[in-house]
Amino acid sequence: MDLTYTKAQIAFRDELRGFLADKLPQALSEKVARGLRLTKSDYETWHAILNARGWLGVTWPREHGGTGWDAVQRHIFEEEVTAAHAPRIVPFGVNMLGPVLMKFGSDAQKALYLPRILNGDDWWCQGYSEPGAGSDLASLRTEAVRDGDHYVVNGQKTWTTLGQYANRIFCLVRTSKEGKPQQGISFLLIDMDTPGVEVRPIVLLDGEAEVNEVWFQDVRVPVENLVGPENAGWTCAKYLLTHERTNIAGIGFARAGLAALKRIASAEMQGGRPLIENPLFAAKVAQVEIDLMAMATTNLRTVAAAAEGQAPGPESSMLKVKGTILRQQINALARQAVGPYAQPFVSEALEAGANLDPVGPDYALPATQAYFNNRKLSIYGGSNEVQRQIISKTILEL
Repeated sequence: MDLTYTKAQIAFRDELRGFLADKLPQALSEKVARGLRLTKSDYETWHAILNARGWLGVTWPREHGGTGWDAVQRHIFEEEVTAAHAPRIVPFGVNMLGPVLMKFGSDAQKALYLPRILNGDDWWCQGYSEPGAGSDLASLRTEAVRDGDHYVVNGQKTWTTLGQYANRIFCLVRTSKEGKPQQGISFLLIDMDTPGVEVRPIVLLDGEAEVNEVWFQDVRVPVENLVGPENAGWTCAKYLLTHERTNIAGIGFARAGLAALKRIASAEMQGGRPLIENPLFAAKVAQVEIDLMAMATTNLRTVAAAAEGQAPGPESSMLKVKGTILRQQINALARQAVGPYAQPFVSEALEAGANLDPVGPDYALPATQAYFNNRKLSIYGGSNEVQRQIISKTILEL
């Protein structure tokens, strides 16, 4: 298996770099590089720039307005936009719902929703997890009862990322209590402006309300918003999560984090030498870098296999586990390198234009924020414990 780029792939990479240098707003790139909080407008600005170039639907086929890129091109794209400090593509509409609609949606659903995802008319959020039904997603209790040409939805979702910005939510709901729990789940599209929908923010350790609770009280949803057959939502959910877990590996984010860690550790501390000159700390950084190189090679093998038409299997779980652990290790080392400045965390200082005197060097606050925020990496998308079970059942079980 050849893991080096071809001349055509190198040319594609150079085209991407030229586009990023020309079109990525410097102020937005600096905001990402400094670890400041991004607004809804920031994300929408970047989405619009990519969509104008035809590069927002990275995983989409051309017939639906996507790039038609193969797995290697998508990998190169992720690497380059991360290295340029571009905002991430908010995944819920483009990378999660879009592929599900293409696979399981009706012609009317595809015609309505896919263009709106690309042009920014709709901002989607994900309604999967519930209190008591996170990694054990089949235990979900949000109920949708058929009433004529509507479903009446009651229940609660939690950890709904960026739900405060969304006008639509795709949900897993229980439409039957017969048989196995997985067999009674359906995939439903809900307008967030429907009476009975309430969004309540959850403030995280880093002081930001990035996630939310979403409550449904007698919410009436048209039957035509059902994706796929009734009680077949588990199939949609598994299809979506396989794509989500591969992306969670975050090779580009890990490399950017490692570069930031090296910059922090190489800075001269007041009254002392750079921390990177400490042999014990340098050894920790070296080990993380070795692990990252090994994981990047594994990721390239998976990408190369996908380019040959092979569907990702347990490799998605492997990359999810290792990728999230590595990113958390990098965050922990960066916070350690900041030293005493990691403790006085002032959340408001992460807002652009905040008129606050910084505590310590300008890299201290983002390092602490990233550490707190990324504690969630090993949980969402299916906890790492669950992923290890998947790996053991599919690879190690005799």
